[in-house]
Amino acid sequence: MVDYNKHITRGHPVIFGFIILFSIIELAIAAWLVSRFNLRHDFLSLAVRNGARFLLFTSSWTVFFSLFYFALFFHSPTGSALTSVLSHAVFLTFAWIFWTAGAASITAALGGGLNCSVHFVYCGQLNALEGFAWVVWIFITLALFVTLLRGISASRRGDGFSGGLVA
Repeated sequence: MVDYNKHITRGHPVIFGFIILFSIIELAIAAWLVSRFNLRHDFLSLAVRNGARFLLFTSSWTVFFSLFYFALFFHSPTGSALTSVLSHAVFLTFAWIFWTAGAASITAALGGGLNCSVHFVYCGQLNALEGFAWVVWIFITLALFVTLLRGISASRRGDGFSGGLVA
């Protein structure tokens, strides 16, 4: 039998570290674009402006709560309701919904991405905004998948979803 506790103990900080890192990058790009759009009103469309604003909110929200879960996991990986499988599943589900909506909205607004050989205002930044949104979405999806697997295994053990990620 494989001891998944060691994998979770090592993997949780890594995956949440990546989520935090790439969310901060997304936050910086989105904040810069939103400030430019607010100052100059030179956005390509309202959909691009609104997508950038929503990704600014989503990345801020994700950085705040991911730092919270990152710190709590080091404090008490097994003994807290806030570090439970259920708590992680709720947070990651909301994050997954936000990132899916944000990444899909900016992708749709840009038509799948911009060709920067044709002159578009902030072309590289908008492509980076879209790309990093999908990168964070991948990490959130992976974390949610592992959390759901841990929840299923905890439920089968009889601990329920209120058990910790690490048994």
